[in-house]
Amino acid sequence: MKDRNRLMQLASGLLLSGFVVTSALAGDAAPVDKWVYIISPSDGATVSSPVTVRFGLQGMGVAPAGTDKANTGHHHLLVDGEQLPDMSQPMGKEVMHFGGGQTETTLELAPGRHTLQLILGDQHHRPHHPPLVSDRITIEVK
Repeated sequence: MKDRNRLMQLASGLLLSGFVVTSALAGDAAPVDKWVYIISPSDGATVSSPVTVRFGLQGMGVAPAGTDKANTGHHHLLVDGEQLPDMSQPMGKEVMHFGGGQTETTLELAPGRHTLQLILGDQHHRPHHPPLVSDRITIEVK
């Protein structure tokens, strides 16, 4: 029980730092070192439009939508989203889909403050279980 509590504390700390952790306690066979993140721009950056956004993924591989291969997925980008989409459903028009396996995109964004957040999707555009979601970053477009 002591080891279980320590593992839960570690997982909680990683969640608070922005990483989504797969839980071995829930019976998932996946390792706890999977996460999706935005490589650039960095949180708080001031940028010019167009903005190149680079996607990062640790512990899994990137594959095009429709690819039936374990431990792979493709990126979805939520731009200026107030909340995450329903994680029990395939992702829809509220996110940008990168079903070709792309690992970056260039966005035309109006001047002002914008938020960016990645969600990894499976072969059917559904979030993994548990979902792999990046930190939401904020950028300022001048």
